[in-house]
This record gives sequence, structure tokens and C-alpha cells, in this order.
Amino acid sequence: MNREWAQIPPRQVRLDSLITTKAMLDLHSLLAADSTFYGDLFPHVVQWQGELYLEDGLHRALRAALHQRSILHARVLELPD
Repeated sequence: MNREWAQIPPRQVRLDSLITTKAMLDLHSLLAADSTFYGDLFPHVVQWQGELYLEDGLHRALRAALHQRSILHARVLELPD
């Protein structure tokens, strides 16, 4: 599945347009220096019916928000409506 995500080029996404799909945040993962070492550097977003759902990358999005960034580079999979 990661190979399929890798085929999607990253694009800019506004943080305030993302809908999270995870209910829990792991503080250890958020603060880990190597949190992106074993995964994709870009969060995974699914666009469906005009909405952007953050499928993977909540910790990266939160880090961006804490650094007062309003935009995140993410891979966006566009699903048909």
C-alpha cells in the first residue's frame, strides 16, 4: 500500500481544511526525533465528496501547527464522489 501512496506527488494542503480520522494522539510519537524515519515523509490525505480526510500523518500535521505553519505538504488521494 505504501508503494501506491508513493506514486502520488505531494501537494500543499491547508491545515484548517483537514478532517482527522484518529481519536488518539501518541505524545511519544509526536516528540520522537526519528518519527518519519520509517515511514513516508508526507502525510496521507483522502479527498472524498469535497472533504479532505487526514488518513495518516496526524503527528506531522500537529507538529506543523505547533510551528505556526498553516500549510502542509501531503499526498492526496482523490476518490470519486
